[in-house]
Amino acid sequence: MIITNVKLVLENEVVAGSVEIGDGKIRALADGPSRQPGAVDGQGGWLLPGLVELHTDNLDKHFTPRPKVSWPPFAAMRAHDAQVVSAGITTVLDAVAIGDERDGGTRQDNLDRMIHTVVDSERRGLNRAQHLLHLRCELPHETTVPLFEHYLELPEVRLVSLMDHSPGQRQFVNMVKYREYYQGKYHLNDQQMLEFEQSQLALSARWSAPNRAEIARQCLERGLSLASHDDATLEHVQESRQLGMVIAEFPTTVEAATASHRHDLMVMMGAPNVVRGGSHSGNVAAHELAALGVLDVLSSDYYPGSLLDAVFRLAEDDRNALGLADAVRLATCNPARALGLSDRGVLAEGRRADLVLARQHDGQVYPTRVWCRGELAY
Repeated sequence: MIITNVKLVLENEVVAGSVEIGDGKIRALADGPSRQPGAVDGQGGWLLPGLVELHTDNLDKHFTPRPKVSWPPFAAMRAHDAQVVSAGITTVLDAVAIGDERDGGTRQDNLDRMIHTVVDSERRGLNRAQHLLHLRCELPHETTVPLFEHYLELPEVRLVSLMDHSPGQRQFVNMVKYREYYQGKYHLNDQQMLEFEQSQLALSARWSAPNRAEIARQCLERGLSLASHDDATLEHVQESRQLGMVIAEFPTTVEAATASHRHDLMVMMGAPNVVRGGSHSGNVAAHELAALGVLDVLSSDYYPGSLLDAVFRLAEDDRNALGLADAVRLATCNPARALGLSDRGVLAEGRRADLVLARQHDGQVYPTRVWCRGELAY
């Protein structure tokens, strides 16, 4: 197959040209149009590598579309897969929460079903995108390490992140934001909210530090990529560096993001943060980090369609020095590199033919076609 009349978004530049695909890989790139009959006409759109998503909890929404409603697993997986592919995402790490979060038990009840469905659907070749696993370990709970160890040997597990959402620190230094978020999420009155805060603080004091050290140790032994989560201070960053983190997920301050980048942790921010113009938790805005040159990776987080949108918004933002090729790297080769996936993330000969053809309409960029391993997926 040949795709012609496109703007090729290469690793360091954008050039008009065409691409030849065979056996699921990129065979050749050309800096001019193809005259071969049957070539796919890209009509002047952008052709970029398939997006690589490291952290999305979008699967949860399909397994539990409404409170107390459980959807049939493979139907939920198919809908999730279709949504991420239509957003231009061809490699996705489905993030599943390990450990106790007060959600009425829904997420924990779904945990085994979700992991089994991701693994089974991937091994049976039912998915269009490639689905891998990201274990999000909520540290302040006695069940966290045993659950982590239960799933650790699955080859689909490629990333582990360490989280502590207890009040007054990291993501929720601002207690007003903390109460707004959890009272809205769990429908707690003021007294219930106070009891919840006290419980979370006690669990964090007991379990967070030992669980953090033990999970990090086991990841390093197995060569698993490890991510910090919501680092806010220099002390947090130093701890992450000592534990062998390769990614700093959603640092909440300029100080933490700058230090993480300086210590070679890839700084990841949410694409919804870019689209919305700031953090919903009141923390640092992604565009601030882009302007400082310390933004390395974008994640769609809770909204798959935000990833491609954020890439082009950053490329068009005069507040930073990112060109389109620079911005595209944030969602392609940089996240692939963080996982050691050297076969994808750039348009180059011999790489996987995971491709996105994108066009712009009324200022909005959207995928028109997506190929996974050379096969049309959307």
